[in-house]
Parts: sequence; C-alpha cells; structure tokens
Amino acid sequence: MVADNLRSPADVANFIVTKTIFDSVKIFDTNPTVLQAFANTNITMTVTVPNGEIPNLSNGGAAAWVNTNIRPFHPQTKIKYISVGNEVSILNDPALNSVLVPAMRALTDALREAGPQFQDIKVTTAQAFNMFEGETVPSLTRFRIDQAKPFFQPLLQYLRETKSPLMVNPYPYYQVNVMENNVDFFVFRKTQGMFDGNSGKVYSNALDALLDKTYSAMLALGFGDVDIVISETGWPSLGDPGNVVANIDNAASYNGHLIRKIVSGIGTPLMPNRKFDAFIFGLFNENQKPGPLFERYWGLFQPDFTPVYVSGALRDGPPPNLTNPDFTVIPRTNFCVPKPGVPDDQLQKNLDYACSQGADCSRIQPGAVCADPATVSSRAKYAMDSFFRIKGVDSACDFAGTGQITTVDPSYGNCRYL
Repeated sequence: MVADNLRSPADVANFIVTKTIFDSVKIFDTNPTVLQAFANTNITMTVTVPNGEIPNLSNGGAAAWVNTNIRPFHPQTKIKYISVGNEVSILNDPALNSVLVPAMRALTDALREAGPQFQDIKVTTAQAFNMFEGETVPSLTRFRIDQAKPFFQPLLQYLRETKSPLMVNPYPYYQVNVMENNVDFFVFRKTQGMFDGNSGKVYSNALDALLDKTYSAMLALGFGDVDIVISETGWPSLGDPGNVVANIDNAASYNGHLIRKIVSGIGTPLMPNRKFDAFIFGLFNENQKPGPLFERYWGLFQPDFTPVYVSGALRDGPPPNLTNPDFTVIPRTNFCVPKPGVPDDQLQKNLDYACSQGADCSRIQPGAVCADPATVSSRAKYAMDSFFRIKGVDSACDFAGTGQITTVDPSYGNCRYL
C-alpha cells in the first residue's frame, strides 16, 4: 500500500470479492480501515506485527495489542493468521531473534484469554530465504548452523504445539538475479529442469525447489509435519535499464503458472498433493515505494483495477498464456564434459569448484551410484555436468576453458546423467 493513488479499502475489498479468484488477503500491519473494509466478506485476513513491536509483546504487551488490533474486528473480519514480524532472521539481530518465540507464545495466550472466538487465529511468522546453509540440492538443504538449534528449533516446536504453519517468502526473482541462472526455469517455462541426485527428483521450476528446501531443512530438525504457507511470492513487470528479467512476459509467466499450480494442489516433488495457502505480492503497483524501479512494479493490477497482464486472477477474465501448464521438463540433449587431455590437477579444481557452488556431488561419494570408477576424471565429469545442469546456461560449462558441451550422454551402468 505504498502508493498515493490507490482506491479506498472498501472499493478494493469489493473488487477482490466480486472480480477475483482470491479468498484471502495479507497486509503488513493491522490497518483498521482495511480490516473494517473486509468485514462480512468471507475473505480471510493475515495481519502483521511490525518487527519493532515484537519486544513489547514478549514484555507484557500482548493483551493490549490484541485488545487494540484484533478484538474490534474479529470475527466479523475473519482473521486467520497473525504474522509476528516479517523476515526477522534476515536482520541477524540476536536480541530480536531471542524474543520472537516468547512474543508468539504471549500473543497466543492473549488470544486464548480474549475468548473462544479468538482461538481459531493462528500465530506464525514469515521467514526469508537467507535461512539455509550453503547451496545444495533441495533434499540435502539444512538451516544455517548458527540458526538451526537456537532459532528454528524452538520456533518450529511452538508451531507444532499450536498447529500453526511456518510462513516463508520464496522469491525466485531474487534467486535468478543472484545466481545468474536460466530465467525460464525461474518463471515456470519448460526447461531440462534441475535434478536432485540424492532424492532422485526432477524439478521443473525454482519455486518447487525453494519449497522443498524448506521442507528438507524442517525435516532434518524433526519437524516435517509442520505446514508451510507461502506468505509472499511474485515477479516484477518492469525494471531499470539493464534489468533483463523484470518484464511483463516473465511476470505473466511466473504468476500465471503460480496460480495454476496453487489452485491445482499438485504440491512439489517432496510434498506431492500438498495444498498451500499462497499470497501473491502484490495486488497493486506501488508508485511511492523507494529503491530500484522494479520495487514499484510487483502488482497484478493498476490502481484503477486494470490488469497489468493476464495472470488468471480475474474470475471471468481471459485465461493466461501458459507455456508449461503441466509443469514438465524437456529431455536432456546437452551435457558438459571435460575436453580431452585436461590434466588431473585442473580436473580436481573443476571438481572442487562445482561441488562448492551447488552441484549435486552426493552421487560421486564413496558407495554412491556414480562413485566408481574412483578417478578424478570420472568424478569431475559428473560434477561439471551437474553444475552445468543446475545453472542452465552454456557459459556454466566453461571451467576456465576446460569444459565442452556434447550431445553424447555420458551415462554408464546405473550412473545416469539426469
């Protein structure tokens, strides 16, 4: 809502109810005018406790917060989730991290004391994707060592006790900018996908990979039963000159496929048939938002309710143009192998680099399916190709001029280059 040209909350609520497929809305505060506008609409709401108010909740202020921000509105306005803070872990603030779960517990207690009509509200928190240790395949992903036990374990324990979900903010847009990968994989277009050699799963898109990374990290701590909510995701439709990924085509592809995926309930490779609550960021472009140009162009709609592009969000609107509606992958035709004659010391460097940069090297460890022959040449070939596949661009097979792309499948025996 960082804009000076938005319609009134009442108009927006009417638009969502009468024109869109959406049944839930998230706001980043407890704006009373917005909450009032959604009364008696059957739209469920997620409200947010600002990060700066978290210490007060844990220090005796939870009951007053509920009395001010929840009691006047619920249940006429159906508040489903309260997110305590937003992306707290990304701030790397030990003091704030230490009071998050106590604040959530205090808020849960305050809701319970407020009366039975408030006990169906789930208290949770939204986390960003800086929470993982290094780069690896989804099934081997773990929470950061410095946060796994002290932060995520008590958080997930609380969520299990209260049957509340963990909210996460997966943004493939930021992943493609950081990793300089093939954008098609990140916006659901058909590619050769990404292979997780540890689980044997093939990923057709980046969102599935991010969600399964979250699940694997939770499972490793013993909390695979805690639900996951996609509390923010989306793609900007315009960016500054030189930003080649923030455009209407990519935004339409990402959000159009996203809506189809969520509505279908097909889940992910590690969580098949899992239905996710998901929130698209955002409803409108925001003309007052600071920062680079793309920050102002995440919206599905202009402030006058005109679609920025066809996404499938309108109830009676045209269908989106989906190039990969079944979320399948293209069979591989290109592989990355060392050039003939590359010495072992260079191959070892290639091997070390690929494994340190996210290549799936689990299949070349002792006893694994591609471990033999246990030569530098064989292991480097597999690691180089895994790196090439994950990155998805021809330049990823360079390896200081020692790699080459071939159409000959290097698979042998049970070792498949998938």
